[in-house]
Amino acid sequence: MVSSSVRSTGTLVTWNDERGFGFLDPGEGAKQVFVHISGFPRDAARPEEGVEYSFELESMRDGRTKAVGVRPAARISYGRPGGRRWPVRWGTLSYLAIAAFLPLYIVATVRWHLPVWVHALYLATTIGCFAAYALDKSAARTGGWRLAERSLLLLGLIGGWPGAIVAQQLFRHKTRKRAFLTEFWASVALNVIAFTVLASPLSSQLLYRITGA
Repeated sequence: MVSSSVRSTGTLVTWNDERGFGFLDPGEGAKQVFVHISGFPRDAARPEEGVEYSFELESMRDGRTKAVGVRPAARISYGRPGGRRWPVRWGTLSYLAIAAFLPLYIVATVRWHLPVWVHALYLATTIGCFAAYALDKSAARTGGWRLAERSLLLLGLIGGWPGAIVAQQLFRHKTRKRAFLTEFWASVALNVIAFTVLASPLSSQLLYRITGA
């Protein structure tokens, strides 16, 4: 494969987050350029349609070309005038959900004496959910057998959502399907509410009121 050192610019006009590829439009009637997720730096922000990128062209074995060394064509300004830095990495806000849940989990562990099986459940489902997203992303790239979205949502609902968030951002998987994300965050909220109610003394008070025992 031969790579050109001449850099070009183009706008990302299409991007398939599930399969990890899209097309850049150099403009002026030029042919659109294929770009794969591997053409971006590993720590880059998630590719976004409508954003202009600079890239080099690399010839593939079949004679076609693809974009490599892809990066934003210009840095974006934030904060004080003249301040410049790269765009905020995709998924930062998602990780805040985990950070916000940790204090609640610690309080429940220390003050409300969570049973061991709760710790085991969250640990097992978090690891399992991360692995499930990884397998589904791999299947999406290779055309293999896919996991049902309801299975991913169920794993998150019963406690695996922290692993789901990490996997979503690490593998850039299920981050653009609004319907799925709506259901996912609803399942996260339900899990946190259920955890708070069942782990706190409130659950025993409710049980006492219902049963009278």
